[in-house]
Amino acid sequence: MSGGTPERVGDDALRERVTTLVRDVVGFPQPDVTFKDITPVLADAAAFADTVAWLAAPFAGNVDTVAAIEARGFILGAPVAYALGTGLVPVRKVGKLPAATMAEAYLLEYGEATLEMHIDAVGPGDRVLIVDDVIATGGTLLATASVLRRAGAVVVGVAALLELAAMRGRDRLEGLDLHVLLSV
Repeated sequence: MSGGTPERVGDDALRERVTTLVRDVVGFPQPDVTFKDITPVLADAAAFADTVAWLAAPFAGNVDTVAAIEARGFILGAPVAYALGTGLVPVRKVGKLPAATMAEAYLLEYGEATLEMHIDAVGPGDRVLIVDDVIATGGTLLATASVLRRAGAVVVGVAALLELAAMRGRDRLEGLDLHVLLSV
């Protein structure tokens, strides 16, 4: 990409391509979990570029910054921010950011965690797009939206590569504009 959004393939063709690339890893990170591995999507230059363009397109001209959630959200969030011509706000696990932070605790599908954002990362009225790789229970996205709103930002939407439909995270995200490439 050269700073603009590349030409997009059709949505159905992109979904089909991504479906063939995402692989299941049974028993990771715990025995009863099937992990959706997106690294083959990232390794396929055309699929990666088309995915970034697809994630960015609905929000062009309506976003001041992109908030990307650790860790795989960073991989997608950075090029989405670049495509939109915005900056990037990292939302990280506790203790990973060097300056003063705001924190928010949340539940995962297999545990509990807390995330942080620098207190000066966004300002009142900033229009923020949240980018992550997978929507599962919705807890991480809710916590991210909460910390952004506490800082005064306006969450304009969520862009994600995958949604684990059986986890019903979408049900918890009422009021957020969800833009998800593939529901599995």
